[in-house]
Amino acid sequence: MTKAELIERVSKDAGPVVSKKMVTFMVEAVFEHLHKAIRKDKRFTYPGFGTWAIKKRKARKGRNPKTGEVILIAPTRTVAFKPAPNFKASLQ
Repeated sequence: MTKAELIERVSKDAGPVVSKKMVTFMVEAVFEHLHKAIRKDKRFTYPGFGTWAIKKRKARKGRNPKTGEVILIAPTRTVAFKPAPNFKASLQ
C-alpha cells in the first residue's frame, strides 16, 4: 500500500465529514509523531499492532560484489518492527 492509497482508504472510511486534505494532514502528523517518539524514547508501541524499536547493528565484514574485495561495514542503527502476538497470529 502506498501513502496515497492509505489516504484514500482513510478518507473513504471517514466519509464526507472529513476532507481528503485533512486526512492527509492527520496521516502525516501521525507518522511525524511516531518518528519523534522513536528518536526520543528509542521505541514506540501501539497495543494490538506492534512495537518499533531502534536496533544496533555491529560492524561486520562484507564483500564488494564487483571486485570480491573484503570490506568492513561500519556499525549502524536502524528501526526494527516486532508485531504484537495477536497481529502476528492473524497473518498465518
